[in-house]
Amino acid sequence: MDEHSTAHNETPAQAGPPRAPLQAGRVGRPHGLDGSFYVTGAQPRLLAVGSMVSVGERTLAIVRRAGLDARPIVRLDGVEDRAGAQALRGLALTVDRQHAPLLPAGEWWAHELEGCAVLDGDGRRVGTVQRLVELPSCEALEVRREDAGDALLLPMVGDAIRRVDVAAGLIEVDVSFLGEPWT
Repeated sequence: MDEHSTAHNETPAQAGPPRAPLQAGRVGRPHGLDGSFYVTGAQPRLLAVGSMVSVGERTLAIVRRAGLDARPIVRLDGVEDRAGAQALRGLALTVDRQHAPLLPAGEWWAHELEGCAVLDGDGRRVGTVQRLVELPSCEALEVRREDAGDALLLPMVGDAIRRVDVAAGLIEVDVSFLGEPWT
């Protein structure tokens, strides 16, 4: 799974009011002479051939995709040479949310989870999701606790997550799975 998606979805990426575009990565160093470049911080699902990405003030189609998901190489329509790719280096690649691919049931984009209230099984507020963190074995939610304690890392696994309702901005968790003495 990539950084912008995770298991357990109830709503598609297009649901809800329009917000800022999705980050697909940043233009990295040029690759070859044809205008191709590496993408850093890539979100592979957003970088398919034919997808429209915004870079700087322009919106361009991806006409080539190579490399690995962890280190993709793309070429954009209208970027014809190494100098053109170099001129874009460091700029963000974004995709309009309404053009983002639908995720399968049980998955969400990270931005859909950020800001959600985290509740225990009794409806008590545990905290608020700050961000999604990629760990070696799974993805986890970084939760700012209500009790102002240390941030809580909540693994995105079925034993820890009981229910996610993105539309309501709620995530219900099993705090006993975490070994937390909750009162």
